[in-house]
Parts: sequence; C-alpha cells; structure tokens
Amino acid sequence: MRTITDIAVIQQDEKIIIRVRGTGFLYNMVRIIVGTLLEVGGLGTRKPEEIAEIIHVKDRSKAGNTAPAQGGLYLWKVFYEEKS
Repeated sequence: MRTITDIAVIQQDEKIIIRVRGTGFLYNMVRIIVGTLLEVGGLGTRKPEEIAEIIHVKDRSKAGNTAPAQGGLYLWKVFYEEKS
C-alpha cells in the first residue's frame, strides 16, 4: 500500500509544478496522477469532482492517461526514514 501525503500544484511563470509526496510510489503512479490532473485543469476534459470517484473505485481504467516521461517529469528528491 502507498499513501499520498501531499499534492501541490504550483505555477511559476510559464511552468506548472506538480509536487507529489508519499510513502512510496508504484510504477507510473505519479505519471498517472499528473495525466489525470492535466485532464482536469489543463484540458478541461474531466471535472474536478471525478478525482474523488477515481480514488474511491480503485480502478486504474477510470484514471486519465499516463503523462509522458519526456514532458519534464522527473524524480526530484527522496527522503528516507529510519525504522526503529
């Protein structure tokens, strides 16, 4: 199980930064989140209310397209916690 702890969408001049924090990520997880958010905010092909439903049904086929890797998407920082 992975838990998203924070998602922030920040506009800096011409750039839009989407910062996703969590306990870990599955393969393509962040690209799928970004692709879905782009459909809501950038393309307008989805309504914001659909996000809650996508999360609730836990069905990948309900989410948006996977954002392409060459679109500027990259891993910025990794934080490690020591387990006691």
